[in-house]
Amino acid sequence: MDGFHAFTLQSLEGEPLPLAGFRGHPVLVVNVASRCGLTPQYAGLEALYREYRNQGLVVLGCPCNQFMNQEPGDAEAIRSFCSTRYDVSFPLSAKLEVNGPGAHPLYAWLTAPEQGHPGAIRWNFEKFLIDGAGRVAARFSPQTLPEDADLRQAIATGLAAA
Repeated sequence: MDGFHAFTLQSLEGEPLPLAGFRGHPVLVVNVASRCGLTPQYAGLEALYREYRNQGLVVLGCPCNQFMNQEPGDAEAIRSFCSTRYDVSFPLSAKLEVNGPGAHPLYAWLTAPEQGHPGAIRWNFEKFLIDGAGRVAARFSPQTLPEDADLRQAIATGLAAA
């Protein structure tokens, strides 16, 4: 298996989103929600993306409704919210599950023991940094803000290695 790059998501617009297209780039994968106390992190994620995208960073938002139904909208509602409230320009997947038997295969892979950062997703805005080779480089808690020094250092390290 080719790690992260072996998976394909569906984009928020309903098109295939093959993660192989991100080969050679660090990717920050974040399960997002529109009605969560952590939702203001969208602003910081967008700022990270705009600051580092020309150097190769990809931020990938994965809407999820598994935590207290905090992402109840359909794709159109999610896109509208992200565009009007946070001017999100980074890619967003279709809504998916991150835990349990219905977890998307990407999230089952991300949280598997062999990736080095095992365990269920605890809440919205949990973050995984994937290196350019498609390996899990780091995992950050939902409370870790996009401005966090350790997160930014991990991104800088990933960009330097890519």
